[in-house]
Amino acid sequence: MTKRMGRVVCDITISADGYSAGLNQTEERPFGDDGGDGSGDKLHAWMFDTPDENRAEVDQMTAAKAFIMGRNMFGPVRGAWDRRWKGWWGDDPPFHAPVFVLTHHAREPQPMDGGTTYYFVTDGIASALAQARAAAGDGDVAIQGGATTINQYLAAGLIDELRLHIVPLTLGAGTRLFEGVPPLRLEQVGSRSASLVTHLTYRVLA
Repeated sequence: MTKRMGRVVCDITISADGYSAGLNQTEERPFGDDGGDGSGDKLHAWMFDTPDENRAEVDQMTAAKAFIMGRNMFGPVRGAWDRRWKGWWGDDPPFHAPVFVLTHHAREPQPMDGGTTYYFVTDGIASALAQARAAAGDGDVAIQGGATTINQYLAAGLIDELRLHIVPLTLGAGTRLFEGVPPLRLEQVGSRSASLVTHLTYRVLA
C-alpha cells in the first residue's frame, strides 16, 4: 500500500494588484515601498491588528510539518554567509518544524528554540521539496515564500493548494505573485472576507 503524502500548500499575503512586497527593499525596510513603514505593517495588519478575526487562517499558516522559504524571506544577507543571521523571527520562530531555506551558499543547519531547525539547500527547489516531504512524513509541506519562490514552485507544477490573503491596497510595483508563471487552472475551494483582508483558497489543477 502506498503511503499517503501530504499536500504542498502555500500562504501568501498580497496587495489587490498582486504584490507581496514593494520596490527598494532593505534590511531596515524588508518589504520596501509597501504603503507603510517598510515592515509589512499594512500588508500584514490583518494578522497583527485583527488576530482574533483571522485566527483560523493564522493557525493554518503554521500547521504544516515542514516548510520551504527563499533566502530573501529568511533574511537580508546576500552572497556568502558573512554573519550568523538566524531569521526575522527571533530565537523561537513560529514554525516548530524543519524549515528548508533555498540558497546558493552552503551553511550548516541552524537549530532554534521550539523545534524549528533551518536547513540550507543549495541544489534547487526539487531537492528542497524532496527533503521537506521526507521530514513531513504524511503531513503537509508549506511553501512560505516569498513570491519569487512560490512562483518557481507554481511554474514547476509542484503546488497543490494556493491560499491568498488579499489586502485592500495597491503597491503599483514590486515583487509580484504569478510573475513568469504559465497560465494555471484553479478551482476555488474557499473564500472568506474579513475587515482587513479577503482569504481565497484555490486547488491548483494544472
